[in-house]
Amino acid sequence: MFKTEANKSCLHCYVKGRVQGVFFRSSARKRALALGLTGYARNLPDGRVEVLACGDLRHLNSFQSWLWQGPAYAKVDSVQCEQTSVSFDYNGFSIE
Repeated sequence: MFKTEANKSCLHCYVKGRVQGVFFRSSARKRALALGLTGYARNLPDGRVEVLACGDLRHLNSFQSWLWQGPAYAKVDSVQCEQTSVSFDYNGFSIE
């Protein structure tokens, strides 16, 4: 994981499968907030969900594992994540 300033790590992920219309973004937000992560989740025109999550490395690893499951009606085919840094701090976890 890449360490940014203030010991904050960030993951930029793309989740593919049946992940739109199944409350994936709102479930991701709930999980991220429970782990103390900041960032966002948004639907993409190609059917994927894009997620940026920043916070403690241990919590990011847990969140990345959760992305493979998602909510009850999701069917995740792949999760592609890369380390990243952000130029500003996110306040909370938004759904875009």
